[in-house]
Amino acid sequence: MTELKTVGLFALTALAEIAGCYLPYLWLREGKSIWLLIPGALSLAAFVWLLSLHPTAAGRVYAAYGGVYICMAILWLWTVNGIRPTVWDIVGSVVALLGMVIIMFAPRSG
Repeated sequence: MTELKTVGLFALTALAEIAGCYLPYLWLREGKSIWLLIPGALSLAAFVWLLSLHPTAAGRVYAAYGGVYICMAILWLWTVNGIRPTVWDIVGSVVALLGMVIIMFAPRSG
């Protein structure tokens, strides 16, 4: 159960970071409302807070989080941008997730 909670927390963290970066992108590149900066900033604040909830060393969390971020970014590409992932996008995401699993859940001594 701990593993499921960890992966779920990583997924929420990635979603907060991606949304926090995507909203200013819409303003800067797509000419959308400047008011998108407010929810974007709140989303980035949530991202930082969510990262702080992990019970292990920060460096390990950041390294493992990267794998989940990659997978979530590919899902965002598909669901929000409407761009279907390639086989290589999927393979890369699986490799990144495997790295996260190794980093977070490998047996440790001490």
